[in-house]
Amino acid sequence: MTHVRKIIVAAFAAMFALATAGAADLPPIKIGVVYSYTGSTADAGPVLDAAVGAWLAQHHGMMSGRKVELIKRDDTGPAPDVARRLSTELVVQDHVDFLMGSTYTPNAVAMATASTQSKTPYCMVNAAGSGLLAKAPYATRLGVTMAQITVPLANWAWKNGVKTVYNVLANYQPGIDGGKAFSDTFTAAGGKMVGEVLVPINNTEFSAYIQRVKDAKPDAVFVFVGAGTPAVAFFKAFHQAGLDKMGIRILASGDALEEDALPEMGDEPNGVISSLNYSAVHDSKFNRDFVNAFHAADPTKTLEPDFFAVAAYDCMTAFDRAVAAQKGTLDPDKTMAIWSGMKWESPRGPIQIDPQTHDITQDMYMRKVTKQGPKYQDVEFSTTPMVKADGT
Repeated sequence: MTHVRKIIVAAFAAMFALATAGAADLPPIKIGVVYSYTGSTADAGPVLDAAVGAWLAQHHGMMSGRKVELIKRDDTGPAPDVARRLSTELVVQDHVDFLMGSTYTPNAVAMATASTQSKTPYCMVNAAGSGLLAKAPYATRLGVTMAQITVPLANWAWKNGVKTVYNVLANYQPGIDGGKAFSDTFTAAGGKMVGEVLVPINNTEFSAYIQRVKDAKPDAVFVFVGAGTPAVAFFKAFHQAGLDKMGIRILASGDALEEDALPEMGDEPNGVISSLNYSAVHDSKFNRDFVNAFHAADPTKTLEPDFFAVAAYDCMTAFDRAVAAQKGTLDPDKTMAIWSGMKWESPRGPIQIDPQTHDITQDMYMRKVTKQGPKYQDVEFSTTPMVKADGT
């Protein structure tokens, strides 16, 4: 029996060696990244880099035995023409196997065009507008939609005594989509919308808009103005105008309270309620391991993982599963079939790629900005499980 067992072990070892050698002989997996490294959202790029670095560190820099080559390009911010040109170059000149990126919905649409024309599987990191995948057969979204954010938030508001709301929205598709989803859900529950204002994308001067909210005297304001500098500016203007002293509450799309922005806001966001698909303090071992790996991969040692980061991390998992299942030459149609209906445990919780739409289904969290130790965190206090891209 011992001799037989040795033969079996030797056979398995030989098979493993052959498989490993075969994978090593294959070219590296090329991932083309188009994301913001300069411009108004220049902090997004380093966050994505740390998240991807965390995934690679946990997987020894490999996907199913094959090396990974990242080719990164800077879209400079909301610039769809730039995103389209860079994506096309990555496909035509660099022959990437996958595309990943987009900090803004217009950029995502542009990248999806390049993906469709070249049949290159594309994973959207951030693009919250509705209907983006309808004409993008080789794309999936692993970020979040505005309907996923706003429907749970509007329902929570009505159930917790908010009767009137004023919308302050960035004037592009996600803002318009988010405002409609919030308003439709809130009024269907019995609430009343008392006004709405659209502000330029990346706007940082809110005093005139805040005055309109002040004049309307709502119970709460729903705000989606974009992450980073615009959100910091909104909170500052809100408090300078004394709306908090009037008892007006802020109901925020969670990107306004991303982890890297909270230190810039001081005490202003304390107690603010938001909705989003992730918080850096999400209570799971998987997330704690991700956060630790993220911090280890961050050369600046100043970044915090946010909803951008977890989406990029999950895109890497989606690529890896497609590579593992195909064991050699990658076929885009097979990749999309593999992704269809695929589910796994993410640092944010359970997620699934919808088999019909290729959009994401995921848990959504109500969060409250709470001071934990020396800094504020987005602390989750309730969950709406497995919300589809349309908010249902």
